[in-house]
Amino acid sequence: MHSLWPIELISQPALDDAALERVYAYPEPLERPWVRVNFVSSLDGAVSVDGLSAGLSTKPDKRVFALLRDLCDVVLVGLGTALAEGYRGVKHTEVRAERRRRLGLSEVPPIAVVTRTCALSSDSPLVTDAVVKPVVLTCAAAPAERRQELAELGVDVVVAGTDDVEPAAALAALAERGLRRVLCEGGPAWFGTLIAADAVDELCLTLSPLLTSGDAGRIARGPAPATPLGLRLASVLYAADTLLLRYLRTTG
Repeated sequence: MHSLWPIELISQPALDDAALERVYAYPEPLERPWVRVNFVSSLDGAVSVDGLSAGLSTKPDKRVFALLRDLCDVVLVGLGTALAEGYRGVKHTEVRAERRRRLGLSEVPPIAVVTRTCALSSDSPLVTDAVVKPVVLTCAAAPAERRQELAELGVDVVVAGTDDVEPAAALAALAERGLRRVLCEGGPAWFGTLIAADAVDELCLTLSPLLTSGDAGRIARGPAPATPLGLRLASVLYAADTLLLRYLRTTG
């Protein structure tokens, strides 16, 4: 993998894992949650192929996808995306364990699932096949029996809103648990909610070298914010015809 930006990385040879860690490091110290959003899209803007992001992913994208999970405190995802993409708990690997131990992080990050109705099934692999039980971010309107059932299985059920999951309340609850390095993996509706709430600090966007056409959606959807969120280009990496872009918010 090579760098096109920032300029000080251009002259370097292929970036190794240590260099990539530096490129994607979270700000330090963190006194509040930092929300990093990661997506892959085709060159013509599709967020999926046949309903899944896997058809867009390339080897460089998978490398950075794994790295971003290694660097975060928590993986944040909407339930619809988690179910469609077949999410399980983040797996323990020797590389992940060594990196996270060196960085002073927990063995593996938990997955925080956003579901207004607390609809995560008790037999979901997110519950049954996870080194660390998930966090479920739901709201007071969700059925109390569903919340209780998951809590009895060791799931950390968090009420973060009255009739819907409110981004500020959800992020505050994660921060209370020491989970400030937030990696959001979608889906588009939850990303749109974060944009509307002005809660996005960073976007990592992989451009896959494909033209797909079709009717696939875009990486974010939902109500438009009062003012579009301005971002600045922080890094551009490339490998195997894939561009990996990283943007940071310009204010706040």
